Amino acid sequence: MQGSINSIETFGLVDGPGIRTVIFLNGCNLRCKYCHNPETWKMQELNYTSDEIVHKCIRNKPYFNKNGGVTFSGGEPLLQYDFLVETCKKLKKENIHIAIDTAGVGLGNYKELFNNIDLVLLDIKDITEDGYKEVTGTSMLKKFDEFVDQLNKTNVEVWIRQVIIPDYNDNIDYINKLSDYLKEKVKNVTRVDFLPYHRLGKEKYDKLNIPYPYGDKNDMDKEKCNELYKLFMKKYKEE
Repeated sequence: MQGSINSIETFGLVDGPGIRTVIFLNGCNLRCKYCHNPETWKMQELNYTSDEIVHKCIRNKPYFNKNGGVTFSGGEPLLQYDFLVETCKKLKKENIHIAIDTAGVGLGNYKELFNNIDLVLLDIKDITEDGYKEVTGTSMLKKFDEFVDQLNKTNVEVWIRQVIIPDYNDNIDYINKLSDYLKEKVKNVTRVDFLPYHRLGKEKYDKLNIPYPYGDKNDMDKEKCNELYKLFMKKYKEE
């Protein structure tokens, strides 16, 4: 089986535990205003077999040590579901830790995938219908909820990722609602990360001749982001 791969990063340090090989798959059904990988939006030619991906990952296995592994990102990796599952099954036979970085808006039944991965890096776009549409340009919050419902029935570890955007969700009201939402809706969460919005992807938009949605925004202040995170964690840990 073949997949459409945009790029492969061999020494990733921010997409799961340890040193990781990160596979960026093409295709995405969201158009997030802060996306820094617009080159992955469109599905491209099929250019890698699952065996070729596994072979590359096995070559990097000595660098994984005890807690590294492979992360599938994108784009939205769930859109290449059959290829993803086939590749994950082969990696599991090699005892390699597998994570997927996803917005949870794929094609439907994820049971087979969950049986063959260890970690989900779950990207939170917004927690309301209106906010989700504002950030992503779509009305796919229900698809996200369906993904989470299935994920909750497993023992797969979950890391939450939330981009903090200046003058949008960088406020106490949002982080309090986010805390309540996560405690009620998402199980098996072992880590929550706040990612400060940045403009590092703007050059890609310019090269692709795509209007940059947040052209009027500055980078999120990291100190303020850290303070919001502390307030969030205080509330999130409350019984």
